[in-house]
This record gives sequence, structure tokens and C-alpha cells, in this order.
Amino acid sequence: MEKRNAKYHLGQIVRHRKHPFRGVIFDVDPEFSNTEEWYDSIPPDSRPHRDQPFYHLLAENDESFYVAYVSEQNLVLDTSGQPLEHPDVPELFGDFREGQYPLQIQLN
Repeated sequence: MEKRNAKYHLGQIVRHRKHPFRGVIFDVDPEFSNTEEWYDSIPPDSRPHRDQPFYHLLAENDESFYVAYVSEQNLVLDTSGQPLEHPDVPELFGDFREGQYPLQIQLN
């Protein structure tokens, strides 16, 4: 099995390439590690490859806050320099600075 390095890291703010949301990374899976039901719910022509990092995000759009699970191929770095408004950010991260959040707690 080929070792894969994640392009993004915990505390970075990223945007989805196709959908209008952004979020802060709070966990990374080295390859797909969600349910088959979740994977099969994605239209086949949009389905990402399983053998790439997948990121857990505290995500937000103009209408809501939620947790998202996104493949690396569908993310780009957010360069807005703006903090997130997601209400769960303070539970995991310190104060926003220099375009990202420092991790405040130890995750498994």
C-alpha cells in the first residue's frame, strides 16, 4: 500500500471546489473511511476516488453550520483571511491567527 501524505492539516481553512462552503479541518483520514451508504449517495460521475485523504470539517455556508466529510481532490485552500463563524470552533481550536486556527485539544 502506498503511503499518502495529506495536503492540508488540522486548523487550516479550506473551501469546496464545487459547492459554496468552507470549513476548518479537525481530522483527516488517510483514505476513505465513511459508510458505503454515504459513498453510494454521491452521483457516480462526481464520486471521488477512495484512495486519497478525506477531511472532516467544521463547515459553514450562508445558511447553516454542519460537519462535512470531503475528499482532498474537492478542496482548495481558503485565502480569504476571514475566520469562521461555526459555533463549535472554540471547542477544538484556539484564536484565529494568520489565516488558520491552532489546535486547542488533543485528538486521537
